[in-house]
Amino acid sequence: MQHIQYQQLDLSPSKLVCIGRNYLAHIEELGNPVPKDMVFFLKPNSSISSELYGEENATIHYEAEICFMLQGQQAVAVAAGLDLTKRDLQAKLKAKGLPWERAKAFDGSAAFTDFIPFDPTAGELAIEFWIDGELRQAATEQLMIHNLESILTEAQTFLTLRDGDVVMTGTPAGVGPLIPGSRVHLKLIQGQQMLTEKRWQVLTREAG
Repeated sequence: MQHIQYQQLDLSPSKLVCIGRNYLAHIEELGNPVPKDMVFFLKPNSSISSELYGEENATIHYEAEICFMLQGQQAVAVAAGLDLTKRDLQAKLKAKGLPWERAKAFDGSAAFTDFIPFDPTAGELAIEFWIDGELRQAATEQLMIHNLESILTEAQTFLTLRDGDVVMTGTPAGVGPLIPGSRVHLKLIQGQQMLTEKRWQVLTREAG
């Protein structure tokens, strides 16, 4: 089981609950229709990685997201996360009407900053994602089509949410390829305060 850091606790989420198409500008940049219903997909625990990998022979896209850890079916901690997507493969699967797991749920397809206690009264949350010193993605939670409360309500109509599970709330516009050798910086901000951040150098992994 893969682990994530929260207040020095050793936690192993049973699953990552991911929301697709939750920012209008991102829907438009990929040319997708605006869905009538909330779009859910899952990543397994094995998708969590402390490292970031790009592939020389496959298009892996970064998607920066505001993420929440659950306890008692409520958000108790927050982080910034990266949902990595094999974009070319996803497009092929979508064109055939097939599920996305091969493009979304592969090993190493999720990475996070440390999770810290979540205080919903402390101001609006925002994310920033930088590559080699250039800002690529930035958004606030107010730009989400579906907020956290509505996501949790809808998820519980068909899923059991267990302690330690993580909700990834979708990505804003600005997605693009994750290139091996790049230096990336992921930030989560609340109000004027930096809550948590992490830097990686993107490693190389052969496509497979």
